[in-house]
Amino acid sequence: MSKAKPMNSATPVVLIVDDEVQIRRFLRTGFELNGFSVIEVGTGAEAIRSASLQAIDLVIADLALPDIDGAGVIERIRAWSTVPIIVLSVRSNESEKVRLLELGADDYVVKPFGMAELLARVRAALRRQMRAASGEPQVKIGPLTIDLAARAALLNGARLSLTPKEYRLLQVLAQHAGNVVTHQHLLKEVWGSVHVHDTHYLRIFVRKLRQKIEPDPNAPRILVTELGVGYRLVQNGEIDSPAWPHGGATAAAAGSKAG
Repeated sequence: MSKAKPMNSATPVVLIVDDEVQIRRFLRTGFELNGFSVIEVGTGAEAIRSASLQAIDLVIADLALPDIDGAGVIERIRAWSTVPIIVLSVRSNESEKVRLLELGADDYVVKPFGMAELLARVRAALRRQMRAASGEPQVKIGPLTIDLAARAALLNGARLSLTPKEYRLLQVLAQHAGNVVTHQHLLKEVWGSVHVHDTHYLRIFVRKLRQKIEPDPNAPRILVTELGVGYRLVQNGEIDSPAWPHGGATAAAAGSKAG
């Protein structure tokens, strides 16, 4: 059972797991200046114990821990909790990112990093957790609205005509808005487990979606690529133009709900 506390708490609590004291101090300062309460530990065992005994909203975990590898910490916490987990690591290879995301990490930030970037990813993870907990029916990203309850998508207030597969792909991305979703997860959720390696399906349908939701499908700003890992719908606030025209020529201003 998750120990994450209700997300309407005035002061979110973040658990920082890193064996480097300087990194922990840097993170503590940044989080506390932005209204978070901080618990910090230096080992994987301490992290697992803290996450199981205390009400926390988020875990920031380094991979290179002195006792348990960060991947092991993710697996142990995921056995009982849905609390968002963001990994920090100097390891930047794509296969490692995919592996950790598939294990249950919500995001992956490569060292060195800026506090502003980390905080943006943290807020995206917390918003996704809040949507999941509250059943929030709509995801808004600039001019795009995905109405999860009505199973419909609107651009600048006009309903888009989407095929069932196009809508399902958009729905899965919307449920993780602000966070990267791996190729394998998208393929499993939209096409089923037998198609987890058929990445050409994704490329085709992402291109179709971009033609309908992007002002310039060749320079996407809403549905972005995380090279070698997957795709991400940006979070609201990253889009600075609230009234874009429709995307490519195939975008439909009116149409039936996606089934």
